[in-house]
Amino acid sequence: MALTLSDISKELKSIDFGMLATKNADGAICSRPMSNNGDVEYDGDSWFFCYRDSRKIADINADPQVGLTYTARPSLLGRPGIFIAIEGDASLVNDKDLFEKHWVSDLEHWFPQGVDTPGLLLIKVRASRISYWDGAETGSIDIN
Repeated sequence: MALTLSDISKELKSIDFGMLATKNADGAICSRPMSNNGDVEYDGDSWFFCYRDSRKIADINADPQVGLTYTARPSLLGRPGIFIAIEGDASLVNDKDLFEKHWVSDLEHWFPQGVDTPGLLLIKVRASRISYWDGAETGSIDIN
């Protein structure tokens, strides 16, 4: 049975960290871990906090096409965990109201002044395609 966007959301709730892949100025793929902050009432948008002066921001400004990957641990029953790959376009958001909407206290580890941290930005990734594999099912969801 094919997974739905709601199913993907439920899976992502149990996976805190994924990898964000961007293309740098030389065209090389650069990946780095990012926390989904438990912000996964998934409608096709993913949100990540970052600093304005980070390399990923320069990469996104040059080419907004990005990839996200998530992997869940195998189950105790021997099933492999789910693998989720998201293709989409990133945009940069500098809106304190949205910072507050997507903020969780665990982020203070990286952003000690909370939503008032100087240089804080949100990366919004709007999915265009989601692919998944869970050992029994394989599929993809195109998002218009």
